Amino acid sequence: MAAPLNTSKASDSPVASIPVTVLLVDDQPLVAESIRRMLADERDIVFHYCSDPTEALRRANETGPTVILQDLVMPEVDGLTLVKFFRANPRTRDVPLIVLSTKEDPAVKAEAFALGANDYVVKLPDKLELIARIRYHSRGYIALRERNEAYHRLDESRRQLADEIEQAANYVRSLLPQPLTEGPVRTDWRFVPSLSLGGDSFGYHWLDDDQFCLYLLDVSGHGVGASLMSVSAMNVIGSQSLPNVDFRDPAQVLDGLCLAFDMDKHDGKYFTIWYGVYRPSTRTLIHAGAGHPPAALFMGSAAPILLESTGPSVGFGMDMGFENVSTQLSEPASLLIFSDGAFEIQCLDGSTWTLPEMIEFVAEHRATSNSLDELLAHIGALHGPGVLDDDCSIVQCDF
Repeated sequence: MAAPLNTSKASDSPVASIPVTVLLVDDQPLVAESIRRMLADERDIVFHYCSDPTEALRRANETGPTVILQDLVMPEVDGLTLVKFFRANPRTRDVPLIVLSTKEDPAVKAEAFALGANDYVVKLPDKLELIARIRYHSRGYIALRERNEAYHRLDESRRQLADEIEQAANYVRSLLPQPLTEGPVRTDWRFVPSLSLGGDSFGYHWLDDDQFCLYLLDVSGHGVGASLMSVSAMNVIGSQSLPNVDFRDPAQVLDGLCLAFDMDKHDGKYFTIWYGVYRPSTRTLIHAGAGHPPAALFMGSAAPILLESTGPSVGFGMDMGFENVSTQLSEPASLLIFSDGAFEIQCLDGSTWTLPEMIEFVAEHRATSNSLDELLAHIGALHGPGVLDDDCSIVQCDF
């Protein structure tokens, strides 16, 4: 038996999306008819009746009640035992349960509450009291269900977003160059995307037989938009498609990027970049930078040299007049370029790991064959569990 019962105002429903639904479990049809009549004028309340306590769980699973009214004295199944069953059943574990009893018995009340009942009513209760209790308990349960469903939708949305970001990160990773293990320049790198995917990308390639370019850029903001802009800039550099730009001249490259990536035409986004060109025949490294962290140059046992990035970020839509800086390399020499995600680490103690601290750590460990992995492991230990707040990109070049 299931029939929606009416009320004079449909707007009285606590939440329109989930109707107040009552399941009565009682072996006495006269009690059921009395309660049905009490609710007959409440149009927003759906009433279900189950006379067989052995069918109560099945009926509850079918009808999805927002409140259960249950007799305590029934054949075949003891009422208190049925309370246990309702609370053990995943579908009814949180549904408010109002126990109906023929007498006020403190011991029975206490046991019913201990087993999970939410309320105790001596039958037959007053109509207004019963309706008030039904609405009160249903309102709380409906709010709980809607909150849980909202959390579920939010979790699903986050999962989908995480999947999209992971796909974007995999795409960016697929475009990154393979490490170079032979020749006058040897390279290695690590790329650790953040949870929301920043705008890091990097690359290196031979411009001719004696000119090797390398760069690392970081687009402002996070998400797929920043990542796509980063890939676009990387493609422009990789294909050398900036007009009237000599890619052997870092300052020209940065000026060309400023003209090509006007932030007014790219949703207000800008990016920092460190760009260098190495000539093996003269062991000369020329670089220019646009708002990017300095690269760290290690030569022999000497203290590291910071190759600063003194120009403004790329995105202002004009020739900024970047300047080249030339550095003569001794042998051996190793260069480390990185994004700010490699050192702006929020540590577990609340402090922030700084650039000088990162350079000092690299200087102490760079002689080991797995120095980049040791650096990432140290960053992870400082940050603690979870994904980093920003992309962490590190490129090492040995000359």
